[in-house]
Amino acid sequence: MNEKALQRLEYGKIKEALAEYAVSYLGKRQIDELLPITAKSVVRAKLDETAEAKSLLQHGASVPIPSLEGMENILDLLGTGYVFSEKDFMHMHQFLTSCAQLMRYMAAKSGIAPHISSYAASMYSMDALKSEIERCIRHGQVHDSASKELMKVRKRLAVFEERLKSKLDSLMSRHRSILQEHVLSTRNGRYVLPVKKEHRKLVKGTVLDESASGQTVYIEPAEVMTIQFELTGLKAEEAREELKVLSDLTALAESCDQQLLTNIEAVGTYDFIFAKAKYALAIGGFNVELNDQGIIDLREAKHPLLNRPMVPLNFVIGRRYKSLIITGPNTGGKTLTLKTVGLLTVMAQSGLLIPAREGSLLSVFNHLAVDIGDGQSIEHALSTFSAHIRNVNEMLQFADRSTLILIDEMASGTDPGEGVGLSVAILEELHRRGATVVATTHFTEIKNFADVTPGFENARMEFDTDTLQPLYRLRIGEAGQSYAFLIALKLGLPAGLIERSREITARGLPESLPQGTQAAGSESEPNEASGANTDLQEETTTEPEPLPHSEKEPEDTAQPIPEEGPGIFQLGDCVYIAYLGRTGIVFETEDARGNVGVMIQNQKFKINQKRLKLHIESKELYPDNYDLDIVFETKENRKKRKLMGRKHTPGVTIETKSEE
Repeated sequence: MNEKALQRLEYGKIKEALAEYAVSYLGKRQIDELLPITAKSVVRAKLDETAEAKSLLQHGASVPIPSLEGMENILDLLGTGYVFSEKDFMHMHQFLTSCAQLMRYMAAKSGIAPHISSYAASMYSMDALKSEIERCIRHGQVHDSASKELMKVRKRLAVFEERLKSKLDSLMSRHRSILQEHVLSTRNGRYVLPVKKEHRKLVKGTVLDESASGQTVYIEPAEVMTIQFELTGLKAEEAREELKVLSDLTALAESCDQQLLTNIEAVGTYDFIFAKAKYALAIGGFNVELNDQGIIDLREAKHPLLNRPMVPLNFVIGRRYKSLIITGPNTGGKTLTLKTVGLLTVMAQSGLLIPAREGSLLSVFNHLAVDIGDGQSIEHALSTFSAHIRNVNEMLQFADRSTLILIDEMASGTDPGEGVGLSVAILEELHRRGATVVATTHFTEIKNFADVTPGFENARMEFDTDTLQPLYRLRIGEAGQSYAFLIALKLGLPAGLIERSREITARGLPESLPQGTQAAGSESEPNEASGANTDLQEETTTEPEPLPHSEKEPEDTAQPIPEEGPGIFQLGDCVYIAYLGRTGIVFETEDARGNVGVMIQNQKFKINQKRLKLHIESKELYPDNYDLDIVFETKENRKKRKLMGRKHTPGVTIETKSEE
């Protein structure tokens, strides 16, 4: 899988946490090399193995996994001509003894853990090697019984050592008065007497050393020279016999090299499997169902790296829709949702149980693409938008039906209009390829696109409008909002300013300030619809061009809305025109032909009600008794109406062009 995608999901931190539960070098090595698997059957087997190991641990079983202490060195030196030491064979014996215990244990558990018990069934007891080590090596030394020759040599050694001890005791007694101290010393492996320098000529023998002060000389008595010479020869013969025993044992071990290798690998695998099981217990992990159709159904899932309590995530995709657009306020949990879905997917494909309720379903993907975070690089001076495009370009190299794509904050980092158009085009292309896509956005146009496009669905992160706190709950099937207006209002921003913000959001930014707008601080009419170019001389019946992503003819993309009776749209309603991908404000209710007057970006149009969908009701956009003339009429016309209201002159009217 894509290494960058795994890094963005913090897959490495999962492996670090998992490695804490491994006890052998081989188990830790397998964790270090761990990567998501793309073969569904293999993933299924690995998950079931972990589940079996977890079950054994839950039932209080103490699994006798052998220690691999010293075995890495032994495995490396087998067949190289190296003769193993007594310590090496002690490690080998302990390993074989533990392997036998593990084999017996797993044989007893084969009924309840058939998958993992199969590894022990393939292991070897190697009784001959184990017995020979027991016969030859005891307490870390080559035993007398290892060979007849060794036994003979050691018997002779014992005789000469006893003779030497007796002779030395006699010499110590005889020369007690001239000795510097009454303690036997050795020099170069030979026994000597510590004689005072002035009495050196009283002891026959060879001076082997003297003290640093020069007051003591160490003399090997002539009477024990012959005995010590014999002992030196016997010890050399003993060493040769011990080496022969160790060489024979090494040869026997080398003849079992494949069995040893099999056992070592099996033990490493058991360490790896039970490390996964221990980690599953630590994070509350459970087994999941699998498919390869891009279907994900997570129930009460949690992010395993989160150090604080998390609201469980319920997430579904892949059946009715393969692309999900998530919206909601900042810090509301959108990005965490992406990371949770992605990380749990790669964990499961790595044979790891996931922190989600039993019965959850995950898909096995061949490819994974993640665009989370701005990905900026100081060295390459990449902007946020450039990073997004680079990531998308990488996605398009391999995106297909077996690809999971996670994109955070679509259309960010560039001009909103162009960013939205580009984002929709990218979503269309990924959907055409059959990829499973989860994306987050703040843009209404992308939400609207998902609302009317087959194969797409909206979702939102819930928000408590009373406390202004995110609830971190995902609700699929509903589009969310940023709640900027509500938050600003509750934080004390003037209501008039909020209403003006709603107008601009619904109608688009004004191209310029209207005539008569005064500088700040001067008298002006409150809530003036700045930039609302509603002069009827400017009105047109030509429909606006669609957004860049709409390449189909209007007749092909129009989404008829079921009629709910005459006049379903009220003045001031914000409506969505699906085939144009735009929103507008109703300035005239439905006429006899079913046409509704809609203002789109300061221009008025007549559009059939079947092509419209209610986006935001007027009562949500404007306060009660709000004068909608402020939105639809020019300042000049409103002044004329006020004058006429004061003193009506018969025959005088305000003429406006009718909308065709």
